[in-house]
Amino acid sequence: MDYNFREIEKKWQKRWVEQKTYQVTEDESKKKFYVLNMFPYPSGAGLHVGHPLGYIASDIYARYKRLQGFNVLNPMGYDAYGLPAEQYAIQTGQHPAITTVNNINRYREQLDKIGFSFDWNREIRTCDPEYYQWTQWAFIRMFNSFYCNDEKKAMPIGELVKAFEANGSQGLNVACSEELHFTADEWRQMGEKEQQEVLMNYRIAYLGNTMVNWCPALGTVLANDEVVDGVSERGGHPVIQKVMRQWCLRVSAYAQRLLDGLDGIDWTDSLKETQRNWIGRSEGAEMRFKVKDSELEFTIFTTRADTVFGVTFMVLAPESELVAQLTTPEQKAEVDAYLERTKKRTERERIADRSVSGVFSGSYAINPLTNEAIPVWISDYVLAGYGTGAIMAVPAHDSRDYAFAKHFNLEIRPLIEGCDISEESFDAKEGIMINSPKEGAAAGGLVLNGLTVKEAIAKTKEYIRSTGLGRVKVNFRLRDAIFSRQRYWGEPFPVYYKNNMPYMIDESKLPLELPEVSKFLPTETGEPPLGNATQWAWDEVNQTVVGVDKIDHITIFPLELNTMPGFAGSSAYYLRYMDPRNHSCLVDPQVNGYWQNVDLYVGGTEHATGHLIYSRFWNKFLFDLGVTVKEEPFQKLVNQGMIQGRSNFVYRIKDTNTFVSLNLKNQYDTTPIHVDVNIVSNDVLDLEAFKAWRPEFATAEFILEDGKYVCGWAVEKMSKSMFNVVNPDMIVEKYGADTLRMYEMFLGPVEQSKPWDTNGIDGVYRFLKKFWTLFYNRDGEFIVNQEAATKEELKSLHKLIKKVTSDIEQFSYNTSVSAFMICINELYTLKCNKKEVLSPLLVVLAPFAPHVCEELWEAVGNQSSVCDAQWPSWNEDYLKEDVVNYTISFNGKARFNMEFAADATSESIQETVLADERSLKWTEGKTPKKVIVVPKKIVNIVV
Repeated sequence: MDYNFREIEKKWQKRWVEQKTYQVTEDESKKKFYVLNMFPYPSGAGLHVGHPLGYIASDIYARYKRLQGFNVLNPMGYDAYGLPAEQYAIQTGQHPAITTVNNINRYREQLDKIGFSFDWNREIRTCDPEYYQWTQWAFIRMFNSFYCNDEKKAMPIGELVKAFEANGSQGLNVACSEELHFTADEWRQMGEKEQQEVLMNYRIAYLGNTMVNWCPALGTVLANDEVVDGVSERGGHPVIQKVMRQWCLRVSAYAQRLLDGLDGIDWTDSLKETQRNWIGRSEGAEMRFKVKDSELEFTIFTTRADTVFGVTFMVLAPESELVAQLTTPEQKAEVDAYLERTKKRTERERIADRSVSGVFSGSYAINPLTNEAIPVWISDYVLAGYGTGAIMAVPAHDSRDYAFAKHFNLEIRPLIEGCDISEESFDAKEGIMINSPKEGAAAGGLVLNGLTVKEAIAKTKEYIRSTGLGRVKVNFRLRDAIFSRQRYWGEPFPVYYKNNMPYMIDESKLPLELPEVSKFLPTETGEPPLGNATQWAWDEVNQTVVGVDKIDHITIFPLELNTMPGFAGSSAYYLRYMDPRNHSCLVDPQVNGYWQNVDLYVGGTEHATGHLIYSRFWNKFLFDLGVTVKEEPFQKLVNQGMIQGRSNFVYRIKDTNTFVSLNLKNQYDTTPIHVDVNIVSNDVLDLEAFKAWRPEFATAEFILEDGKYVCGWAVEKMSKSMFNVVNPDMIVEKYGADTLRMYEMFLGPVEQSKPWDTNGIDGVYRFLKKFWTLFYNRDGEFIVNQEAATKEELKSLHKLIKKVTSDIEQFSYNTSVSAFMICINELYTLKCNKKEVLSPLLVVLAPFAPHVCEELWEAVGNQSSVCDAQWPSWNEDYLKEDVVNYTISFNGKARFNMEFAADATSESIQETVLADERSLKWTEGKTPKKVIVVPKKIVNIVV
């Protein structure tokens, strides 16, 4: 019986479904383990061999934990909303739902072929109303909550209303968009609309005017990670900065908790550091600066208030409201031109770009300590969202301020004794203060000269607080999340508008389903695509959706036309997997109490500052509501690397249709052309397939070497444009899913990026065929016997068990595959066909190659699935060496080797070595000065 992987894999994939092998339910008698892959978006291209890398890695771990006796939850679903399906709908008129379902079906077909242990009974799709009902529910709860800084948690907005009724805004310590001041009487005298506007300032989900990345061609706001070099990632359309009224989530309220939570989770240090930098906590002070010859004043945030004596100019963010107020008529044209240029750059690009640009506003601010007039500039290196959108520039001690001052020839005033600022700014973290104030300048009561930096910081903070110049404050770089998108294909907001203020639909009427539209583009009046819906108004009396023609603003009101962003559906999906068919709540408390949170989360590093921030925030909010028992959603996170493409090239002689082989191309003037890697084998081109590939190559001629056309190659990103996409279906068809699974792991460490090279897959395929021969001979006879294992066979097996157990825990799967190959070679050489050895070997290999292991597990006489076996433990007694090989050296030079019993003493080893006739040759009859025995390694004789 040959290794017929096609029949074997088809058989077991069918049986797993029939026997519900991977369906899981809560089982209090077992410890749980929750494995999760980052939500895939089902694209039209389907999977290429790079996509399953993380899925295979997590699947191996899930199977391993199940074999260890854990109750393993390993679900899969689809992040089904997305711009690609909408763009395809705009181009073709096909509804995004149809495109999405087709793509999902293709993904599912491909995933099934690879043999994953997913519990498909728990599948979820973000575009399913049954699913997004709970996204809408969470949004309503956020709208009806505020964040109390004293309690450090979200609380019902009704509690805030009670506080306003009793004391107005006095004594409040809550997260807000801006500081408001009003009495209880003033609150009570406000009308409903005015009260709602005040509450909007505190809600966790709120409407606010915010700077966004606006793409006119796509007609929507884009997230920072959807913009590259000033254009949309999809389509390459220009993107500008624009202020719009958008739904936002007050993620910033959770900044400190997001920071603190990193200490208790098992993520890589680099990923944690990325999040810490993104959250950007800094302690400092807010100070007020008056504008010269004006009643205006503005606030700046600084982490180093002690450097205020070194301020030689101020800088405003281009988006700051102060720009219009402080720009003088003489400077207006120049300022307007600068603002137009900066509109095209995202905040990420501005942070990364170190080039200097700016424009003078024409106004001056007054230093509150020295009364000096300081020029106010505008530059895009200052961001509106960090601090107040205005900074005091201290060029002597800040690199970006220094570069700006040098570029525009502004004063650079040192504040640290002996510092050299001739070439660059000086890091002022320690030293003795000078020029604070400089000679002849007013001090305003504060003198720092002669103090250490640490003393100066403390004294300045106290002075600012006591004199009322400002306040000591902790600031965060983390911005509130913009939650509106001007798209059709997304979750509808459960919101209608009465008197231009948003009101929430009753939770009992959810889901509010996405309506049909006549076209997927914005309306002629510039409204989002939902403006094309005819059935999109809310009947407040009957609590139902009705036609827009019935809107009377009395009982029937317009519904929100924006939809939610892509991260909405992926922020709490891990909870829904726990209880996906529950119609009464997001997740049953008892079920959540069992599964708690994700034990292993696998996905790419590209989500470090997007999804992983938003989902942590979302989960903390649900934790505050008592919905979740764990504050952090993902306990351990592993980032898989990227599988890069290995491109192939043919070389066309210029102005001809003749192609010359790689090693002959230097004899001609050629143009390299990417060729489909699927018609190349071991870098040799299939000539007939190439002619059939594209019409222009049908008449191609070739200059060969040794009768073959050898292609060139390069490692590049795997993409359709480079024709280097390898479809896993083709690998599965040719070699089998088990070979694909093992080869992807064999390519290198899971966390590292590595190139795909189909040329190397034969080795893994041959390994599995050799493994098969331990069970069946060439005549197809089953040859497994009941004989007792030898010491050598047990040593080989237990060495493998120990190695693979350790490797799986460390995600070192590539070295596990090497260990399997070594073990199988050893057992093959020993002609081992013994069940005592082969049964545990099957269990250890099963997470990597489940199909062949199921087949052979059944063949050795088991009735149940190998998935339900018990992971074997290794016995150290079998790993002990009976004999140790020593290198015998003379004066540090190795001369020969000798074997000794593992328990031989140093004295007996020394005696035996010196008595050996070979030693007599190298000592030349001399008495050794010293003999050094390094146990189990080397004997060095010093002559």
